[in-house]
Amino acid sequence: MEDGRHIYFDNGSTSWPKAPGVAEAMARLLKNGAFNINRGNYEGAYEVAGMVLATRDQLARLFHVRDSRRVIFTAGITSSLNYFIKGFLKNGDHVLVSGLEHNAVMRPLRQMEGKGVTYDIVRTEADGTLRPESVEEAVRSNTKAVIMLHASNVCGTILPIEEIGEICQRHHLFFAVDTAQSAGTIPVDMEGCKIDFLAFTGHKGLLGPQGIGGFLISEELDSCMEAYIAGGTGSQSDSLYMPEALPDKYESGTLNLPGIIGLHTALSYIEEVGIENIHRRKMELTGYFLERLVELPHIRIAGKKGTDDRVAVVSIDFLDKDNAAAAFELEQQYGIMTRVGLHCAPTAHQTLHTYPQGTVRFAFGMKNVKEEIDLCLEGIRRI
Repeated sequence: MEDGRHIYFDNGSTSWPKAPGVAEAMARLLKNGAFNINRGNYEGAYEVAGMVLATRDQLARLFHVRDSRRVIFTAGITSSLNYFIKGFLKNGDHVLVSGLEHNAVMRPLRQMEGKGVTYDIVRTEADGTLRPESVEEAVRSNTKAVIMLHASNVCGTILPIEEIGEICQRHHLFFAVDTAQSAGTIPVDMEGCKIDFLAFTGHKGLLGPQGIGGFLISEELDSCMEAYIAGGTGSQSDSLYMPEALPDKYESGTLNLPGIIGLHTALSYIEEVGIENIHRRKMELTGYFLERLVELPHIRIAGKKGTDDRVAVVSIDFLDKDNAAAAFELEQQYGIMTRVGLHCAPTAHQTLHTYPQGTVRFAFGMKNVKEEIDLCLEGIRRI
């Protein structure tokens, strides 16, 4: 773009800018003492361990869990979901998923088919909505779990996890929820929604760095889930067996301490600003975009046309133009950064009838402004 302006609408992939102070906090750790926890017996290591514990406490508060030992750090949601799918499911088990799932769920499940695990995709409507009754109707005698995202990374539709959690509890199923597009944007009550496994990532709505995330696990699920990855934990080092105590059971090897420190700073910012205020700001921008988008010809909005039961993710399909070409022109001519394609979620696009062409996705952050959306709409109109 001639004036060098860049407009970032790819917050569904990763948030930017990050929360104030994130980069500085990570740099301080690396510069002043990147000591390892559970290994070093000196003051600096204990200080870092204290910050890690404080971050666990923040995440426990965020997701309404009483015991922060149930907060497990991983590299992100993909790693976390693999922990559940490969550490819990066994030969003969059956799983239910929505029609909007990311490949972080679908690819591990496909791998597990070779080990005797089966799954069914619950009927999901073309606007991304899902009736809780459809989940209950799909339960089999060998169904062990429901795995479901909270909000779609393609169309932004929010799924009714509270009602589905009740169904899971009634049928004695474990409930695993992917909060990639909801954590930090809309409230998630793990215990209130009867969630047994909540996967989170730090680099999207939580406004932290890439490479840090994790999961929260219920006591009941923990009792029957194996440690998918084994190794040193700095505890019970005399034993060749993994510790059973949390969080050590699932945290082999050295944690991403710079990532955790960055996430700690980001979570402090979110606590200060308030999730309700963040969501309100994002949805103001989303509503403004959708209201004007429906007036434009030759495009189709994937999913819901309004702001009810959705997050700030909007996908459009250019009906008379290649989507990749449209995204390229938006970036080259207007400096608008989006994501184009299938967004690692071919199952969702099949549900939304945007397969195989995919969509151009716009995902707004709280730092975006209406003037940027006006320029984007003008760009869509012109191209």
